[in-house]
Amino acid sequence: MIKCVIIDDEPLAREGIADYVQEVDFLRLAGTCENPVEYMKLHEKNPVDLLFLDIQMPKINGIDFLKMARNPPMVIITTAYPSYALEGFQLNVLDYLVKPVTFDRFFRSAAKARDYHELLNRNAAGPLPAAEKTTDYCFIKCGGKYEKIHFEDILYVEGMQNYINIYTTKGKYVTLLYLKNLEQHLEGHSFIRVHKSYIVSVNKIDSIHGNEIFIGPHRVPISRHYREQVLQQVVMSKLWDKPR
Repeated sequence: MIKCVIIDDEPLAREGIADYVQEVDFLRLAGTCENPVEYMKLHEKNPVDLLFLDIQMPKINGIDFLKMARNPPMVIITTAYPSYALEGFQLNVLDYLVKPVTFDRFFRSAAKARDYHELLNRNAAGPLPAAEKTTDYCFIKCGGKYEKIHFEDILYVEGMQNYINIYTTKGKYVTLLYLKNLEQHLEGHSFIRVHKSYIVSVNKIDSIHGNEIFIGPHRVPISRHYREQVLQQVVMSKLWDKPR
């Protein structure tokens, strides 16, 4: 069960989302709040898994609340203002629902929260024991089925808000997962973070030119923040050069 809270200053909007929650068997309504300040008081006593969050509210709007929140739960925006969608996704919201919200659209969003919640629960067990870290593959949920991904086949991974693209020698796979979660599972398998949105396989790098990594026909950007680390770990440790 996913414990959720509705934060919206409009009583009818809260009631409408609450009715939808009651219709979904894997959601449980833990409370409703008129604004984020009220939610923060509730959260201290009763942590939840998911917020249905409005944007335009008195005291603190939804966007400002997300910017100041530390380790917020999963968030689905519910608003009458589609213009905030980009900013919302930049803050890693799970989905963005524009009012009036149909039940079909609500259910698809709730199902996305369920899938991501399952991934979080699997990660909650912490790092794998040392004996299990030699595993050379993982499974991901992709297109309604579970795909086996061998680490040696991965070229690079691209993070896109609340999902990732995994580029392999066999093709591209899209799955609902944050890049930082996948990065934890790739530790010790010759992968390196080169950008806030990219992780690459060190063994698949063909060349580095300027601020780009070349892997076959693919180009992956290197950010200034990671450039020195990439050069030291990937190039300098293996560089053949004449003595100075």
